This record gives sequence, structure tokens and C-alpha cells, in this order.
Amino acid sequence: MIVTANPENIEHILKTRFENYPKGKPFTDLLGDFLGIGIFNVDGELWSTQRKLASHEFSAKSLREFVVSVLEDEVTKRLVPLLENAVRDDEVVDMQDVLRRLAFDTICKISLGWDPCCLDYTRAVPPLVTAFDTAAGASAMRGTSSVSWVWKVKRLLNVGRERQLKEAVGVVHRAVDEIIRARREHMDGSDNNRDLLSRFMSSGHSDDLIRDMVISFLMAGRDTTSAAMTWLFWLLTRHPSIEKDVLKDVTFHDNKLTFEELKKMDYLKACLCESMRLYPPVVWDSKHAAEADVLPDGTAVYKGNRVMYFPYGMGRMETLWGKDCLEFRPDRWFSEPGGLKMESPYKFPVFQAGPRVCLGKEMAFIQMKYVMASVLSRFEFVSVSPEEPVFVPLLTAHMDGGFKVRVRRRSGFCEP
Repeated sequence: MIVTANPENIEHILKTRFENYPKGKPFTDLLGDFLGIGIFNVDGELWSTQRKLASHEFSAKSLREFVVSVLEDEVTKRLVPLLENAVRDDEVVDMQDVLRRLAFDTICKISLGWDPCCLDYTRAVPPLVTAFDTAAGASAMRGTSSVSWVWKVKRLLNVGRERQLKEAVGVVHRAVDEIIRARREHMDGSDNNRDLLSRFMSSGHSDDLIRDMVISFLMAGRDTTSAAMTWLFWLLTRHPSIEKDVLKDVTFHDNKLTFEELKKMDYLKACLCESMRLYPPVVWDSKHAAEADVLPDGTAVYKGNRVMYFPYGMGRMETLWGKDCLEFRPDRWFSEPGGLKMESPYKFPVFQAGPRVCLGKEMAFIQMKYVMASVLSRFEFVSVSPEEPVFVPLLTAHMDGGFKVRVRRRSGFCEP
């Protein structure tokens, strides 16, 4: 295995020699039972076909407007009342859990047009949600085996975690299949079908492929944004002066946050980027060389080699970010004349780069800005623990033990 943190090497892998560095069968095997032939787990023509379809939909203005409307509904009707109750009752809240539930509600509404109501703590969690967590966790644990035959033998024997995975995948697939079947019965050809599932269903692809596609998008949007926001909320409790600067950026000027209003929040975006530099939701990614190659720094790559790049390590390298690389300093994301600085995606590859750059990057920033602005303008958090939390890297990184806070009403806030 080759591990690199060199931006030139990463550009070579993700862009210059893209065709030579697919995900590869060893990687796609790990998630294959769960994600099937969805866009995030395939290469070649299967990937290209889905990418074209998804790219078209993600660029649509109507989808952006739908995303904002979903966020408005979820934040105003669930998140804000939940935090108001925490203020009233002086309750300790695990913001990591709250944000994960919010993110899953949001991505399910956007991808499936289905509301799991995860943020409503008075309701039982739907079987699809529980099974999704189990399937994602068990799939991630496959990657921790020193040799792949261990989990493959367990799968063959249908024992242990592999049995749990098989059962969980069955629940997820049957639930999504049923949502697709019901949607087929009620599709009327109108413009009311705004979620991704409805858009994909009009493409003429098989229901199995559509199921795998939407499950891939659920996987991508499930924990990534919530992880980034959790760490930023924690960082802001440690840096009150930066929090004050964020508050200047998120002041409401209208009765509600619009897409245009969110785009203007440059300082908040800089804070999100800085948080993800230090605590990237996806800690590593890897490809497998189809043919022998030589990286720009002279490293020899042999056919079949696994080549990994490491955003977590890169974000903490003095050679890339300077002597203050371990400091939380959002100002580093601004150029001298003013305005956000466009860092190379090969230096900051948290959204990948090249032909496989994250399709939902803009949507992720919109979601994170909407939630952060809505919460920070109304509430302030006091961390229960004085200790620095532990960063746990798995399929998606998270904060060990959650982020437990007391919630206070922010003084001077008035509802717009």
C-alpha cells in the first residue's frame, strides 16, 4: 500500500491519470452488499452513466430551492423547538446526535421524499434508520480486517457481524424498494416530484439501479455534514472571538434564509472549511492502480497497488498550511485583497477532486450554513466537558462520546 499527502501526487491520481486509478474491486467489495452498483461504489461505464444523470439533477435550480425548503421545514419545526425546550428545561443535549438525526431527516427528504422523523425524539426510530446504521457500521468494520478473507468467510458462513449486515441490508433494500413501488403508483408527471428519487425514476433506468443510487446518496449525506458541524460548534465554544465574527456574518436580513442570502456568508464558509481541514468527515480515501505508474514525486506504483491519500494528515502539515497549521484560524481562507481564497482541491481534498469531485458539495455547504446560521443566531452552547474530545475515524469520522452541551438563549436575538 502507498500512502501520500503530496498534492501533486493527489492531482495525478484523481485527475491526470484518473482512468488508471479506479476505486477497484478490493474497495468496492467492502460496500458492495450495501451500496450495490450505486454511483459511489462503481467504476467505468456504470459510474459514468450515473454521474451524468446525477450531475444534471444537482445543477437544477429547482433542486436547490427544494433543498432550502426542506431545511426551513426541518429547522423551524423541529430543531429550533427542540433547542428551545432544552433551554427551558436546562437539559444537557448531545448535539452530535441531534445533528446526525437532522442530517438523516434532511437527506431522506431530499433523496427519497420520505420523512423518517428522526429529530422527533417522541417517536420510535423507523426500522430503515436502525438498519441503515447497522449496515453502514458493519460495512465499515470490514475495512478493519487485516485480510479480506476473514470477513468473506464469515459472510459465506452467515455468522457474526456478517449475518447482522445481511439482515440489515435486506431491511434497507426492502424499505427503499417499497418507497419506489409506491412512488411509481402515484407519479403523475407533474412538477411536484422534486426529490432525487422522483427525478431519477423518470430517467428510464431499472428500479434496482435507482435504489442503489439513492442509497448511495443517503450514505454520502448521512454523517458528513453533521460531523463537520459538530466539530465547528465545539471549536466555536473554544474561540468566542471567532464566534462573534460568525454572528456578524449570519445576521438575518429577511424573514427567512434564502439561497442567495446563504451564498453571501463567506466567513461562515471559511469557518466550515477550517473545521474540516482539522477534522475532515472523511479521513482517508484510496484507489487501486489498474496499471504500473510513477507518481510525480518519483514513487513507483505497481499494478494492483492500493494508493491512499490522507486528508486528516494533510490538514495538519506545516509544509502545506504553515507553522500555525494546528490552530483554528478561519482567516487563512481569505486572500489579502479580501474575499474567499480558492485553495487547490488537491491540497484540501475533503470533497475529493477531479472527475469524481463530490456532486453534493454545494448542497452540503447550503445545508451546513442554513443550520449553523439558524442555531448560532438564536442559541449559544456551553460544553459540559472541559476536555478536548477524541476524534474517531471510521467510514465517517465522529466525536467519541458525542458533544454534550447546555443550551442558552442568545441575548439580543429577535425572531425575524
